[in-house]
Amino acid sequence: MKNKPVVSDTPAVADSAVPALSHLDEAGQVRMVDVLGKTATARTAVARSVVRMTPRSYAALNAAENSKGEVLNTARVAGVLAAKRCADLIPMCHGLPLTFAGIDFSLDDQTQCVTVRATCRTDYKTGVEMEALTACSIAALTIYDMCKAAGKGIIIEETRLEYKSGGKSGEWRCD
Repeated sequence: MKNKPVVSDTPAVADSAVPALSHLDEAGQVRMVDVLGKTATARTAVARSVVRMTPRSYAALNAAENSKGEVLNTARVAGVLAAKRCADLIPMCHGLPLTFAGIDFSLDDQTQCVTVRATCRTDYKTGVEMEALTACSIAALTIYDMCKAAGKGIIIEETRLEYKSGGKSGEWRCD
């Protein structure tokens, strides 16, 4: 049985064209995209996740009372390592020579949330969106892992690409 491309049930764009999925060939078989003919350009991607903490876990995070150690620095290191290993985790990703991978955090005392923001850069033939999304996700999961003893009701939400630049499609920002 051949794999058929999955088509979203959201309304088609104005031109009614169904976009081609680059990781599927004409027969619907999965493939790695050949980037041999592409031009190397400077590329950047920024992704974010929101970690909604429980009151107890947020208090422990802020008071540095977590029994597993310094949470945010550990999450930062985990995110950078994840960006570097993205091609090992997502089957059709290219291994990229990253020129930068960084993780930043902002804490909101009112909502008891930690926003994780990952930025990745390369000068290569394909984008770094997956590296930024993977870095952001793993940093958020690390926060969960290190804070779950204070409250397992932690929620990771709103993981998304915020910005990308470079390549044929140029610059893109989320709405």
